[in-house]
Amino acid sequence: MRAAPALALLLAACGSQPQAAQDTPGARLEAAAVQAGLVTDPAKASLAGSWARDTDRVCVVADQGDTFRIGALIDYGEGQGCAASGTAQRRGDRVAVTFGACRFTAQFEGDRIVFPAEMPSVCDRLCTGRASLAALTVDHLSASASEAETLRAPSGKLLCPVGGVD
Repeated sequence: MRAAPALALLLAACGSQPQAAQDTPGARLEAAAVQAGLVTDPAKASLAGSWARDTDRVCVVADQGDTFRIGALIDYGEGQGCAASGTAQRRGDRVAVTFGACRFTAQFEGDRIVFPAEMPSVCDRLCTGRASLAALTVDHLSASASEAETLRAPSGKLLCPVGGVD
C-alpha cells in the first residue's frame, strides 16, 4: 500500500514530455504553410515598402546599412491623428523604431507590422485629439520604395524622405 503513491509519482514522471516549440502541431502546420507559399516567411520578408490598414499608413525605405527610414500616419479626421517620422532597425521578428524621443519595439510578421499596445507616454506628442500610435497594425501593400517615399503628413512633410532629408 505504501508503494502506491511512489508508483503513481514515478508513472506521472514518465508521462509525455513537453514538445519542443518547433515540434508542436501548430509549428509544423506553420512551417508547411510557409514551404507551400501560403504564408510569408518572416525571416525572408522585406520590411521596405508601403503598409496600410483602413486609414492607417506606414512607409519603410532602406537608408544606410541596416537602418530604414520609417513613417507612420493615422488620420481619423477632425483633428484626430498621428504623424511620425524616424528610423527603424529590424532584429529578426522585431523592429526597433525611433521617432525622436518616442522609442519602442514593433512586431514584424512578414506581411504585417504591429506596434505595441502600450506606448511610451512621450509618443503621445506625435498625435492630436484622442488618436494614438498604440496597437497600430498595418499590412504589406507594396515593396516599392518610390511608392513608400510619397507618404506625407497632413502638413505636407514627407514621412520617409529620400536620404532622410525632407
